[in-house]
Amino acid sequence: MHPFPDFKSISVLTEHISDTLNFYYPRSIDDSGGFYHYFKDDGSIYDHHSRHLVSSTRFVFVYAMAYRHFNNPAYLEQVRHGVDFLRQVHRDPVTGGYAWQLRWENASKTVIDGDNHCYGLAFVMLAYAHALMAGVTEARGYLDETMELMERRFWEPDHGLYADQASADWQVLDNYRGQNANMHACEALLAAHEATGELHFLHRAETVAHNITQRQAALADGMVWEHYDANWNIDWNYNLNDKANLFRPWGFQPGHFTEWSKLLLQLEIHAQHLQHDKEWLLPAAEALFQKALQFAWDEQYGGICYGFAPDGSICDGDKYFWVQAESMAAAALLAKRTGKQSYWDSYEHLWQYSWQHMIDHEFGAWFRILSRENHKLSDEKSPAGKVDYHTMGACYEILRVLKEEKHES
Repeated sequence: MHPFPDFKSISVLTEHISDTLNFYYPRSIDDSGGFYHYFKDDGSIYDHHSRHLVSSTRFVFVYAMAYRHFNNPAYLEQVRHGVDFLRQVHRDPVTGGYAWQLRWENASKTVIDGDNHCYGLAFVMLAYAHALMAGVTEARGYLDETMELMERRFWEPDHGLYADQASADWQVLDNYRGQNANMHACEALLAAHEATGELHFLHRAETVAHNITQRQAALADGMVWEHYDANWNIDWNYNLNDKANLFRPWGFQPGHFTEWSKLLLQLEIHAQHLQHDKEWLLPAAEALFQKALQFAWDEQYGGICYGFAPDGSICDGDKYFWVQAESMAAAALLAKRTGKQSYWDSYEHLWQYSWQHMIDHEFGAWFRILSRENHKLSDEKSPAGKVDYHTMGACYEILRVLKEEKHES
């Protein structure tokens, strides 16, 4: 193993983003519309026709951030290419909803799953916000349209949170409620505020963050449980036998603890515009990060395990790429915010673990999942939903922190 690079070096992180991006560009581009979503470790495409809303939206984020950072007009072209696919293919012009999964073949679509997911709409909003920040001006109207749709179809004023899933025609609202859709809604709302300066996005993000990480977390010893019923009571048994469910796994998710930690600190940056006092944000961010490491850091094999049970035992010891990446970003934000060396130590440990085990130094990008002992479980590097949005996104956030530190010194 080569000696580790300096993970607080702006050039090291920039180069790593570039290496990761090069795994996807240009091979991800489908000239007939949108992007390919399924890649093996070596970059070969193993499914040319399946399209998932989460990948379609995350690719817009990936290329929008790349354009803003590297100023390559080819990336801006892909932002527009991705937005067009969302508008023309995923979106139903009659219902305003977005198909969750579809098949795209010979420039023709077949909807496989037309249900409307709040999680999906959150990423539609995120995509439009980042497209707007990259200079796609028509995305401004799409952003407002998506906000209006989420508010009308999913927002539940009595609970101050979003519902999760509705039928394609919006006639049936599922009884399931989940924190994951609300967490990504908070992320998207913050991006929408950043893109427009409008406070209603920020205030909605603040409400969601408070209700999940304070009110709902109070039901589970200050930790964020994933699954709830229609009245936002904890459902301890939902997906009990499906610990690796892609979007709704059973168990506490330490990666979501640290992701919330990151989001709370991003909220705090806008403290002067928040509706309520900000005093709870930093303590909540620290507590969630510390609980994630306390329960899920693997002393033997390194990295953060995927899930732990209510009794504190590890229920899924596998190592997922996004958990490590989001935790790094949170650690950097906490280190900058508090000045505590312990967070930089955690940051370094996470990077060293990831550099050694999770990053593919041969072909680029990150492996999606490893066993607890850090063995590869599959040669599928990027199935539906991955596209390394988490890893590149985390690196951009860390770069922001490092540049601020450099500027202040």
